[in-house]
Amino acid sequence: MPRRHIRVTGAPKAPLRAALAALRTELGVPGAFPAEVQEEAERAAKAPALPSYDATDIPFFTLDPPGTTDLDQATHLSRRGTGYRVRYAIADAGAFVAPGTALDAEAHRRVNTLYFPDEKVPLHPFVLSEGAASLLPDRTRPAVLWTIDLDAEGRTVVADVRRALVRSRAKLDYAGAQRRIDDGTAEEPVALLAEIGRARERLEVERGGISLNVPEQEITARDHTYELSYRAPLPADAWNAQLSLLTGMAAADLMLAAGTGILRTLPTAPDGAVARLRRTATALHIDWPHHMSYAALIRTLDPHRPDHAAFLQECTTLLRGAGYTVFRDGALPAITSHAAVAAPYTHCTAPLRRLADRYASAICLAALAGQGTPDWVLAALDALPRQMADGSRIAGTVERGCVDIIEAALLKDRVGEVFEGCVVDLSDHEPTVGTVQLDTPAVIGRIEGESLPLGERLRVRLVGADPGTSKILFTPV
Repeated sequence: MPRRHIRVTGAPKAPLRAALAALRTELGVPGAFPAEVQEEAERAAKAPALPSYDATDIPFFTLDPPGTTDLDQATHLSRRGTGYRVRYAIADAGAFVAPGTALDAEAHRRVNTLYFPDEKVPLHPFVLSEGAASLLPDRTRPAVLWTIDLDAEGRTVVADVRRALVRSRAKLDYAGAQRRIDDGTAEEPVALLAEIGRARERLEVERGGISLNVPEQEITARDHTYELSYRAPLPADAWNAQLSLLTGMAAADLMLAAGTGILRTLPTAPDGAVARLRRTATALHIDWPHHMSYAALIRTLDPHRPDHAAFLQECTTLLRGAGYTVFRDGALPAITSHAAVAAPYTHCTAPLRRLADRYASAICLAALAGQGTPDWVLAALDALPRQMADGSRIAGTVERGCVDIIEAALLKDRVGEVFEGCVVDLSDHEPTVGTVQLDTPAVIGRIEGESLPLGERLRVRLVGADPGTSKILFTPV
């Protein structure tokens, strides 16, 4: 779930904030927490269920976008003979949220943290998500600690998970970590991020997995206004993502061995979807030899190039069938793998922001301890896929809706101007309707016109921009 960390200021009734408030109302986004839930959270923050195992001597670090305060993961990397040891601490939401409480029920109602430019709508009250449960630096916190030993090639040798007290020593952001790694000033636990990350990327290639480095639209406040730009992920983003994937794969393997769990699954893309992508590649003048697999092609693309970035954005359509699959009592589901990961995988690394992760951790902890899955987990398991699907749909609508509103607000005074861009998509049913990606500002909007040239550069005129409806419209010049 992208975390754009943009902020809109100004009076609540200002047009931009009014449009964002209207979006929240339209989507039925929860407001303030009920008093009972807030009170439970405050009590839990003062008296969490603490583990006996103390791992506070390990100098963990966190790696997140700047300004992030709901810190789900902390990492420590070290050498182990010719291989490596990955310690991955995950905020222990279960130490604060007891089953059957008002706090638990509210989390099931919210499902995900939602990020708006002017405010955040958290899964748990801020006293937990940005306070007592967050892996903030120099604070002792309860965590679900994964210890995963890898061989020299980065393959998992053994994985362990237990509850532990941890203490992060440093709060890093991606750009800062990348600079330290590149200039050789990073200490070994951070420097190894590149070594282990690259090893895991090589294994991803070997098993046929896919990581899409799709440039994001990034919105930043500047001089009382806002700017849109495209941000291509740094290598450190990808290396850190590999650690999360590694942990999610270890958790999935553990649940499959135990016979009960919740997986993140994605079926193989149908031939028709891949054929459509081949047509898009042709239109964008991207060379895709018939003998080259989709996964191999992705690794040849440069997200800094507009045509490649447009194609990478189109590739996300193959991920739309992802969902959550539950199983129990050894009755494994028909699909246990995630096609993009090319292995069994589960979400377990973001429990402060995603409901299902707390359940995945509880199942894994019980399995490795040789205990049965807790009754409270089994009671909620069957409803989780539907709840998570609803939450994911709302989160996606919020993300796109917020960017649409910002785009319309930035362009509302520029109606009639001409911009340079590229048509990156055409409607299957209406060939006169498509999507245009501008060079600058970093806007992706609707275009209408005869004979739209898919994949070709063209000049377009802005004919409409309304922040109230979050609609923008271009036509070819």
